[in-house]
Amino acid sequence: MTPSRAPMAPTRPQNLLAVGLLAVVVGNLLTRLFYADIPSLPIAAAVVLGVLGLAELAGGFVLRNRIERRNDAPPVDPLLAARALLVARASAYAGSAVAGLWVGLLVHTLPDAGTVTAASADSVTGGIGLACALVLVGAALWLERCCRAPDDPESERRPE
Repeated sequence: MTPSRAPMAPTRPQNLLAVGLLAVVVGNLLTRLFYADIPSLPIAAAVVLGVLGLAELAGGFVLRNRIERRNDAPPVDPLLAARALLVARASAYAGSAVAGLWVGLLVHTLPDAGTVTAASADSVTGGIGLACALVLVGAALWLERCCRAPDDPESERRPE
């Protein structure tokens, strides 16, 4: 008896949303408890996920071109595609969690941003971090989509 090989289901947006909402609660709680004790947040901490997202976006285009064999591209090793899929899935969940943490920070800092200098600077960093985390989530979902095998025209034919 051979095990059935069901295709891996794509990442469900509601799962990403659930992770993000949980991270909002945790991020807001941690910010309320420890905000006075932490130093100012560097913008570099916010930009890292955006850079990773851009790399995954570029990787998705390259992988898609190779899977579809455009421009005489070499074929894709199935293990490479599987690894790219795992990276995409992990990045989507990590980006969702970090986006939630940034939202938790923003919920705490934005109300004071007009009067407190540190809250203003951290709100800018939090906004950049949120945008970069969302770039990572979007790029990860794109990379995951690019890992799909093209439809086999032979499998669509019906026997006559």
